[in-house]
Amino acid sequence: MIVFSLTVLISYLVLIGSFCVGFEKLPKPKSNTAINQPTTTFSIVIPFRNEAKHLPQLLQTLALLQYPKGAFEILLVNDASTDNSEALITNFSTANPQLHIRLLINQRHSKSPKKDAIQTAIQTAKHQWIITTDADCLIPELWLDTFNNYIQSYKPVMLVAPVTYIVQSSFLNQFQWFDMMSLQGATIGGFGIGKPFLCNGANLAYKKNAFINSNGFNNNNTIASGDDIFMLENMVSRHPKRVHYVKDVAAIVYTHAQPNIPDLIQQRKRWASKTKAYRYPFSKLTGVLVFLMNALVITLGLWSCFGDINVIYILCLFIAKCSIDFILIFKSASFFRQTNTLKWYVFSAVLYPFFCTFIVGASMFSSYKWKGREFTK
Repeated sequence: MIVFSLTVLISYLVLIGSFCVGFEKLPKPKSNTAINQPTTTFSIVIPFRNEAKHLPQLLQTLALLQYPKGAFEILLVNDASTDNSEALITNFSTANPQLHIRLLINQRHSKSPKKDAIQTAIQTAKHQWIITTDADCLIPELWLDTFNNYIQSYKPVMLVAPVTYIVQSSFLNQFQWFDMMSLQGATIGGFGIGKPFLCNGANLAYKKNAFINSNGFNNNNTIASGDDIFMLENMVSRHPKRVHYVKDVAAIVYTHAQPNIPDLIQQRKRWASKTKAYRYPFSKLTGVLVFLMNALVITLGLWSCFGDINVIYILCLFIAKCSIDFILIFKSASFFRQTNTLKWYVFSAVLYPFFCTFIVGASMFSSYKWKGREFTK
């Protein structure tokens, strides 16, 4: 067990350490006022299902976008909502005629409602660049300007951009924030070392013709989640040098953490359910190694209660894990300008191995519920 645990630890330290190095290697945006002209047009795609609570805030932030109103459209796709979401959108559209808002009905044809909604919007989108976000998000004023700058600078076919939680005072919110920071750190670090493997559909952009040429979601529409990761894999496989990360604070999208533990568990089970379908060995290796490291902490802790393993050894292993994790999370928190929440790191670090191990096990052996629907394995 000692040899195995040291192998896992060293591999984990190398992996997370590489993300830390990659985080710093990823270049910041070019400063070139000549490319600030709004030459790119966008179709903003927002699937929604019973989001009357969050839609007003999202719509207000979209109305505040500094980009010329004629250079983008907003496609809101109703996925069988039963609340007054449609009425809210209709009223807002009437009150804001300068915005080009279209309300669409999701055309279902697969096991993935969200992928169907995105495809429904893309089929009718007027512009070449598609940007996806979620109905519970808040959008920055220079969002489209920042994407435009990257598109003019780098000529990409896909852009992955930063997402973080709106930080609140509850520990549950901040526990989720730590998880988000580690994911964002791995996302940025992965791009920095030339191995992009993570992204978030709440802030994602790609060219419409690239989506069509890569067969859209046809290769993975039997899996309910993964509209973002599978799209990333498709784009990287076809255009390995033209998929970029937008490392710019002006592009940060803010979203809401889950309000309670049951919803958090269902969300994370949904996220974990797609990992078995990852195509890239690096993605699978990262997932397995993160799981093994967290499961190892719990296993060794239990073994110390009944076996002869040294408690000091376990403590050193845990401290080594937490230290490299903290470095990556600190880098993310500094980029997102949310370092005040780091004071709760120790509590989250102790709980996370139990949470991670539980979610992986639950996703392997049980279904999950999301947006009022149940999805089987």
